[in-house]
Amino acid sequence: MAKYDYRNVSKNVDKNAGKMAMTASGLKLMIGGLLVMAAGFILLAGGGSDDPQVFNYAMFNFRRLVAAPIVIVAGIVVVVVSIMRRPKEKKEE
Repeated sequence: MAKYDYRNVSKNVDKNAGKMAMTASGLKLMIGGLLVMAAGFILLAGGGSDDPQVFNYAMFNFRRLVAAPIVIVAGIVVVVVSIMRRPKEKKEE
C-alpha cells in the first residue's frame, strides 16, 4: 500500500485559501437552471376543471405529459453542471 505524502497538503490549503467554492459564472448558471425548472413547473400547471363532475381531457395533452418534464429535467441538468463544473485556473506568470 502506497504512503500518502502529507507535505503537499499545506501547499494546497494555502493556494485555495480565501477562494469561494463557486464562481460568479457558476452561480449565474445555477440561477438560470432554477429559472428553467420554474418554467417547467409553470408548464405543468393547469388543466383542472371548474366542475368536479366533468372530466377534463386537457390534463393529458403534450405540454403536461412530455414538454414540461423535459424542461424540468433540463433545468436539473443545468444545476448539476453548474455545481460540478471546475473553474478554469488562472496561469501565474
